[in-house]
Amino acid sequence: MNQADDFADLYQQVILDHGRHPRHGKRLEHFNATAKGDNPMCGDRVQVWISLNGDTIDDVGFEARGCAISVASADLMAASVKGRGRADTKALFEAFREMVKTGTCPHCGADLAQPLQDLAPLSGVHEYPSRVKCATLPWHALIAALDGAKEASSE
Repeated sequence: MNQADDFADLYQQVILDHGRHPRHGKRLEHFNATAKGDNPMCGDRVQVWISLNGDTIDDVGFEARGCAISVASADLMAASVKGRGRADTKALFEAFREMVKTGTCPHCGADLAQPLQDLAPLSGVHEYPSRVKCATLPWHALIAALDGAKEASSE
């Protein structure tokens, strides 16, 4: 097996683990914003709850029903946005979206390097364009909640 296969296996294991055992898969007791996302093409559904302290995300919880990619993306997203401000979170989403669409993010700055590395297990989605919506659905719900909307707009 070569190194690329090892990374693919590791990434697949991370996705399956977070898909089966999400660490942030819960409704928050105290939250300032919430939004739902729905992908009628594959049946993925997610609701995201955010606890904000001013402009900073203190906590994120979610409930999701769908494929392992969608649930794992929600879980990895929740971990990666804690402590971030709205603008920084939106920039991270744009970089993540580019990564899952293309497999790379050549113009992402050093300030996004670590969170993108944490989200890298989802980068292989670019090889399956129909699964990009699965990976980005939780993010659309998160951004909708940050913007005060109750539902994510479809991509």
